[in-house]
Amino acid sequence: MVREQLAARDITDARVLEAMGRVPRHEFVLKSEMGRAYADSALPIRHEQTISQPYIVALMTQLAQVKPGDRVLDIGTGSGYQAAVLADMGAKVWSIEIVPELAAEAKQRLKDLKYDAVEVRAGDGYRGWPEHAPFRAIILAAAAPQIPKPLIEQLVVGGKLVLPVDRPDQFAQDLLVVTKQEDGTIRRETVAPVMFVPMTGEVRKGSR
Repeated sequence: MVREQLAARDITDARVLEAMGRVPRHEFVLKSEMGRAYADSALPIRHEQTISQPYIVALMTQLAQVKPGDRVLDIGTGSGYQAAVLADMGAKVWSIEIVPELAAEAKQRLKDLKYDAVEVRAGDGYRGWPEHAPFRAIILAAAAPQIPKPLIEQLVVGGKLVLPVDRPDQFAQDLLVVTKQEDGTIRRETVAPVMFVPMTGEVRKGSR
């Protein structure tokens, strides 16, 4: 997986490649999908959600520029795979999952696998986790209709928000890297077209 799907493409951060090689992805997929755990594709998990393909997890992690000791917010815990990769890289991770059953399962899974630097809670990730802000990086693994303002507010200056955002036609999404500037404004970069499950909850009610 690391050699053919990541290093052979544009994943060049050695620490990301090492973490992706260490985290046992087969522990984060359904038993019925175990044979495809390291395939270059997203896979279904419980409650109509997915685990992103390894390349996308690696790309978003690389774009977030995570370093040991960084405080990172992971929104859309799913099975916990992205949080595990971040923790393996030495980050302190707070992870939010809107589906309570998935949150409980991921919390137990990460505990069993000894990813002690991850804290998981069930909830709507739109407003982030202000009690533990500010964050050096925020990774959002669901497509939002717009960039959630509360997440920008919870970034340190120079921090990165990596997320998919709906295109105006709503038939596709763009992966964005949003960097917070000293004056509180943002710089946004469009990286690639992507396809994620939609972010649900408050963000779909027109909140800014």
